[in-house]
Amino acid sequence: EGSASLASRELGQGWKVNPFLMLQPGTKTVLADIKGQGAIKHIWITDSAPQRCLVIRMYWDDSDIPSVEVPLGDFFACADYQDYAQVTSIPVCVNPKRAFNCYWDMPFYKNCRMTIENIDTEQTTVYYQIDYILCELEEGYGYFHAQFRRTNPLPYKEVYTILDNVKGRGHYIGTYMFWGVNNNGWWGEGEIKFY
Repeated sequence: EGSASLASRELGQGWKVNPFLMLQPGTKTVLADIKGQGAIKHIWITDSAPQRCLVIRMYWDDSDIPSVEVPLGDFFACADYQDYAQVTSIPVCVNPKRAFNCYWDMPFYKNCRMTIENIDTEQTTVYYQIDYILCELEEGYGYFHAQFRRTNPLPYKEVYTILDNVKGRGHYIGTYMFWGVNNNGWWGEGEIKFY
């Protein structure tokens, strides 16, 4: 069943069929609900929403708390809501026409659930594909986490803390930061300190 059911009638069971979703204002939609052990290998998604109007969340292994909770563009290192910005890197690529791609390995031991929320006041269209493998994993793989933080404006002469009070074993893989300049006397550079 779905918008492409006639074109996909020969595919059989297990196919997405709908090449897109129409997200109503103020609604959450499940993009993936995967049972078993495995890993997300690739996500491709594009949308028609204004920036920061869609929020993506990922939950690993029956958790009610999302391990990923980020506006869609920010997750793909493309937060500039005024201009499109192409991104070319190993884990994330943003291609022409806002084709968001990520290649992070995101393991899970029991299940994975991925949702998207439309916080805009307008309906929006989302095209997406989530590629994953189901396989036995060795013990000890870490979970993928990503969070969104914003301070606007940053109080004068104060430090903006990127990461603090992390407990347990793991790897810090980086930060994507987007900032706007609210005056013409500063060019946007700053010092980053690790303690």
